[in-house]
Order: sequence, then C-alpha cells, then structure tokens
Amino acid sequence: MSGCCGPNTAELEPAASAASDGGLEQLPVVVIGAGPVGLAAAAHLAERGLDFLVLEAGNQAGASVAQWGHVRVFSPWKYNIDAAARRLLEAGGWSAPDPDWLPTGAELIDGYLAPLGKLLGPAVRFGVKVTAISRLGYDRVRTNGRDQAPFLIRTGSGEELRARAIIDASGTYTSPNVLGASGLPAYGESEVSIDDALPDVLGADRDRYAGKHTLVVGAGHSAATTLLALAQLEGAQITWAIRAGSAGRTYGGGAADALPARGALGTRLRAHVESGRITLLNGFFTHRLTPTGRGVEVVSRDPSGAEQAITVDQVISATGYRPDHSIASELRLDLDPILGSTRALAPLIDPNEHSCGTVPAHGVDELSHPEPGYYAVGVKSYGRAPTFLMATGYEQVRSVAAALAGDWEAARDVQLDLPETGVCSSGLAEAQEQRVGLATGISGGLLAAPLPLVTVGGGNCCG
Repeated sequence: MSGCCGPNTAELEPAASAASDGGLEQLPVVVIGAGPVGLAAAAHLAERGLDFLVLEAGNQAGASVAQWGHVRVFSPWKYNIDAAARRLLEAGGWSAPDPDWLPTGAELIDGYLAPLGKLLGPAVRFGVKVTAISRLGYDRVRTNGRDQAPFLIRTGSGEELRARAIIDASGTYTSPNVLGASGLPAYGESEVSIDDALPDVLGADRDRYAGKHTLVVGAGHSAATTLLALAQLEGAQITWAIRAGSAGRTYGGGAADALPARGALGTRLRAHVESGRITLLNGFFTHRLTPTGRGVEVVSRDPSGAEQAITVDQVISATGYRPDHSIASELRLDLDPILGSTRALAPLIDPNEHSCGTVPAHGVDELSHPEPGYYAVGVKSYGRAPTFLMATGYEQVRSVAAALAGDWEAARDVQLDLPETGVCSSGLAEAQEQRVGLATGISGGLLAAPLPLVTVGGGNCCG
C-alpha cells in the first residue's frame, strides 16, 4: 500500500497479472467518483485494509461540489463528515471545522474533501473519466465463469484497468433532467441557451441576470435558492414556473422544520411571492421554447391542452437530474422500471410513500445487482427518487465495504437515524423538480440561499 490508504500506480500492474491467473482478490476495488460518498467509500475500504483506486473525472476532490461552491448547505458540519473519513483525518492531524457551522460547497471542499483526497494519496486519480465497465472477456450474455472474471474498466484516455469490485459513486450531476414536461424535451429546447441550476447569481454570473427578466423552472430547493438570490438584484424581473397547483411543498415547514435554515428558505420565498417581487406561475408544463427578437418565448401546454406563454431574457432549469447507467450497459443490472434504482431498493425510497426522513436504513443487500461485485451508491443508487441524503450514502458505503471485506454481520447491521422534517417530496410527478441530485451525494433538500441570515442551524434530516 502507498501511505495509509491504497495501492500506488506501480502496484496495479502486478495485481492485474495475478488476476489473469485467477487471483481476483489481489485486484483493487475501484471507486468511481471522488465526491463525499466516493471518498467515504475509500475511507471505509482503507479501514478494512482493502486495496482500492478512486477514479475521478474532474480535476479535484468534490469537482461537482465546486460547481455550486457559492451555495450554503442546510446541515452543519457535524452531520456532513463520514465516520471513517473523520477517523482517518484525525489520525493524520486534521482538525474538524466548527461542528455547528453551515458550510458552503467551497468550504466543504477546502475543509473536508480536499484534505481527505490528499490523505488518500495516489489511490485517488483525477482527470480519469470512466467510459465503460464490463467483465474481462465477457459480454452481458456470457455466463459460465463470469463471477471469477475481473471487472474491466475503460477510461476516456484509452486506458484499461481491472478490478475485483466496483463502487459507482459517480452521481447524476452530468445528466440533468430535460426542461420539458412529461419527461420529454420541450420543442426547441436544444436550440435555446438554458442555464443550469444554481448559477452564481450574486457573484460570477451577476451581469447575466442583473436588470434582466429570468424564468426559473422547478419546485425544489435549488430553484428556491436561485429565486432568493435573483430577488436581491436590483431591476431584475423574476418569474417562477412550477407544474404543481401550489407552491406549498416548496415553502416547506417554516418554523417547524427540523433544519431552521431550510425552514427560513421557504418562509422568505413565500414572502417574495406574496409581495409580488417574484411572479409565480402554477400549472406550468413547459412545451415549447422559441427564440425571438425580444428574448425567449416559453410556452406551457397543460394536460387539457390549454396554453400559456411568457417571454423572458434568461431561462434557468432547476428540474433535477437522473442517473445514467450507460457505462454499465454490459453488466447485468436489475433496475426498477420506475425509479431506475435497484429493484430491491425501490420500495424503500419510493417518493410516493416516503420522504427523505422516512427512508429506512439499507445497505449491501438492497444495493446488489445480478452482477456480483458492482454497487451503485450515493445519489445514483436512488435513480429518480428525490429522497436521498448524504448520511444515507455514508451508511451505504460502510455496509458495502464491510461486505467486500467478508464481514457480513457488520454489512447487514444497517442503522440510520433520520428525523422526519415534513418538507421532503412525496409526489413522484413533482419530485423530479425538487431534487438537485448532485454527484457529490447531496440531495436538493440540503441547499440554502447564500444569504447572511442563513449561517447557523441544527438538526439532521439531510446531512
């Protein structure tokens, strides 16, 4: 091992040669993604003494988190740090941040993810994009001897690596939902410039929105965060479009919310709508976008066929994300036909039945596929369900690491305490608008507007 936590590059080639002689156990576990859940997986593997390699497409730990580094999360530091990662960091002399502080995405990287990635050393490789996963010498159809064949991982640079198991924590950040209703792209969607969720409205992107008319589409906390930021821009005109008949779910529990910062977010948003600072369009089903001399015309067509139209300067899509399983198309996956999670996990996370606080503890058994040794974890494991929480992801990878180490008693002793907050999504049709589904494993319910009043808080729904 190199340093404390994993194989160095020189050790990978002998391991691959050994695997060709049947030494599957000599190969590393490959973790895809160096966000909070991926690095937590690495920490648990390190504690178990298992060789591993983390492959991250970005150029830093928490590369997707960096995309929303200006945004503050709802849960304080004490709920955002994985237990195994904390033990490794503290053994290396790291001092934890103020446990009650609500970090921004940038602070989450600087105070936790970057130090953890550095500690794990050469076992974490940046700038390596996984493009395909298979079994060495086996396509999806071939069965005999399959379980003993190592995983074959192909990267964007043409490199091929072998692994004994794969923990896919690549998230969903690079596969956003379409803007159009019914799960289909709106007509003209690809021909119009549409901004992603959570732009830095008060910082780097200020000039793009100041004095302009912006349409924000989506009913989740990413939309609320952006709307509150836009409301601070003098001269900005703001329209908010949602498919639901009311914004009650987005406003949330107010003072009753277990996370005060999130409750304040909904309260402030409601006040802006009621005062007229933000114009709310209910029952808006985006159907067509057309560039005009006056901006972009956005047309809604509801299920009855009735249309309404609005012309704006900018469009921000905060409609959430969905998993992309294409890299594993040659593996044998058993995906729920509705959510895209594993079939066993689907009833536990179904947003028609559960909010984020009522999802029961689950681990390796619920995450297993017919392809032994492949586990999608973190927000990707939830498919389209918006009920994922970072704490859930940490328990997932603890269980998977224990199973890979052969400690099935620990793997199946899954525990999770997530108090109900009453503001998590409970409707699948609207759920896709709520979630942010970041590749880091942080759900939409974590995000708070970067406002001076939102600096401290407590509780543990979504951390």
